[in-house]
Amino acid sequence: MSDKNIVILGSGMSGLGAAHHLHGAGVSSRMYDKNAFPGGHTATFTHDSGFIFDDGPHISFSKDPRIQDLFAENVGGQYEKLQAYVNNYYHGAWVKHPAQANLHNLPDELKTQCILDFIEASKQDVVEKPANYLEWLISVFGKTFATHFPAVYGKKYHTVDADQMSTVWMGPRLYRPSMDEVIRGAIFAETPDVHYITDFRYPTEGGFISYLKPFMEKTDLHLDHKVVAIDPEARTVQFENGVTESYDHLISSIPLPDLIPMVKGAPDHVRKAAAKLACTTCITVNIGLARDDFTPATWTYIYDEDIVFTRLSFPHKMSTKTCPRGCGSIQAECYYSHKYRPLDVSPDELIQPVIDDLVKIGLIEQDEKILHTDARLITHANIIFDLDREEALPIVHDWLDQVGIHYVGRFGEWGYQWTDEAFKSGERGARTVLEKIGALV
Repeated sequence: MSDKNIVILGSGMSGLGAAHHLHGAGVSSRMYDKNAFPGGHTATFTHDSGFIFDDGPHISFSKDPRIQDLFAENVGGQYEKLQAYVNNYYHGAWVKHPAQANLHNLPDELKTQCILDFIEASKQDVVEKPANYLEWLISVFGKTFATHFPAVYGKKYHTVDADQMSTVWMGPRLYRPSMDEVIRGAIFAETPDVHYITDFRYPTEGGFISYLKPFMEKTDLHLDHKVVAIDPEARTVQFENGVTESYDHLISSIPLPDLIPMVKGAPDHVRKAAAKLACTTCITVNIGLARDDFTPATWTYIYDEDIVFTRLSFPHKMSTKTCPRGCGSIQAECYYSHKYRPLDVSPDELIQPVIDDLVKIGLIEQDEKILHTDARLITHANIIFDLDREEALPIVHDWLDQVGIHYVGRFGEWGYQWTDEAFKSGERGARTVLEKIGALV
């Protein structure tokens, strides 16, 4: 292995993507993570109760054969290949996903108004350059559906109103049905599956982190190393434990609002821009049950504003090895943000409200036998694509380019990245470093 003194900050999907790519080029690296465990957002936690929960819901639905093969090889071909069934809960109605093509179970008046608005919207061209996300939603779906469904869910998930969000993040995430699909979905209970995730993979054993463990052997990994200062001129990284490391090249997946204040010499205008970047904070409440027959869904979206959780996922649907035999599990996501919805509870204080709301929506019984509960705080969950981001992000990225800090991953690029996209982001960062040292393969 060639030693080029390359330091990677963060042991999540993007950091390990960088390490893997460097290793493939015969170049060694050193990796540092603030946590006592590796994996970042792709970490998995195994409990004495026999239940296994990831750090938020993770599945692999990459269509890239290279990534599919790479992950499959990492688990020795031992993975589950599953069909995703997704549904929604809207004020007592269970609605197949996506709701815009499955209005059947909604109240008649609401269903009728959604259809009439959709017909009117279809007579107009979709706004090419919408001022915000809400304008786009109304242009595509009509006002009734837009304001009762995606705008409400978006506020729960992103913590900000739809008219304060941009549209750069959407990609395939919001399905645009034809008129035929809307009408048929309102009349018939059974409809074709049109969700953007049709099938996915998940490791049979050990949770999602199993996909990443072999990557950790391709770098010199150091845990319990929280960065407190970076000097891009001296090319040093200082850690909270008193260790200072030098580097020739630095790859970082640290969230940009946290990273910039730590970098010596960061100008005021760059600091102010980084401070405008927002992301959600998530508390995941994990519940283990003595049965596995309480839902047909792989995950569920919750629209009601008075329900504490935004989305539910069911790890036992990913692999039966995530819980004791015959048992089931629920992971509830509750979203906050420093900028728009400050966190005002501790993780454990949300356990009982989550259980109460699971009873309220009819997913579990009042006297349900609960075998496991825990709650975890995820300080950085999802990027908020508010209007500030579009102006602030280029300022931050341009300055990091100038001082030679390579930013990767969801929180380095500050984008809406799924797991395979984050891995590829790390590979791109590594490729840039290899070009600089003349070792590109």
